[in-house]
Amino acid sequence: MARPRADLPDPAGLKALVMDGQLRVRVTPGARSESIAIEDGSVLVKVRARPTDGAANAAVEALVARALGVATSRCRIVRGATSRDKVLAIAV
Repeated sequence: MARPRADLPDPAGLKALVMDGQLRVRVTPGARSESIAIEDGSVLVKVRARPTDGAANAAVEALVARALGVATSRCRIVRGATSRDKVLAIAV
């Protein structure tokens, strides 16, 4: 059985939340499905990967990059590598 597609928001709405090249997100690792939701101006990211050996962080970078329509190399975690609250540097 194939994995369901990730539920992603409108790229323009997500880009509007990037301030000074940074995007603040709250991550839920080990979720049943992957999604990005914008609620009350905050970005909630759910990834299937477990927080082991940086797998969840890599999944967050890849999912946010895909949602923004940029290369994965242009989206990096700069703060909060071991926290659920993270700051990503976005080079748009």
